[in-house]
Amino acid sequence: MILKTQNITLRPWEENDARCLYHFAKNPNVGPIAGWPPHESIEDSLNIIKTVFSKKETYAIVKDDVAIGCVGLLFHPDTNHWWGEGACELGYWIAEEYWGNSYAAEASKVLIDHAFNDLNVNVIYATYRVENTQSKRVLEKLGFEYYTDMTNENYLHEFFKEIAMKLEK
Repeated sequence: MILKTQNITLRPWEENDARCLYHFAKNPNVGPIAGWPPHESIEDSLNIIKTVFSKKETYAIVKDDVAIGCVGLLFHPDTNHWWGEGACELGYWIAEEYWGNSYAAEASKVLIDHAFNDLNVNVIYATYRVENTQSKRVLEKLGFEYYTDMTNENYLHEFFKEIAMKLEK
């Protein structure tokens, strides 16, 4: 499925996106704040495209034919937490070069509408690390409200605090 807005296109990830993904995802300012390690090679990025980004309802955020980020809806058992029946989890990231353009909110809004209108989703959850104020602002702009404080564990087995937000249909 391809979803379009005035500024961006959401489309499935393609294997030929690996070089572009690596270029943006190797940045240590992007992955760790979203909970994943910086990519170490084009092959690493290709593997992510074939596994993590191949899940249903996971899309490349494309601007001017360049994949600049990712947005997706995660359904159990692929979620970070169990949210209950009729629920899913929203996740997104944008390449640092494109921060400040509202692309994360724009992409997420299209996917939220799709979830509520086409996928029988009643509530969407999203989490952000307490220090990730940009993600907090994106979720607030989308109408998400505070749900709970949580503790999670990252890829280095370090514990961190995060805030869960929720948006009901």
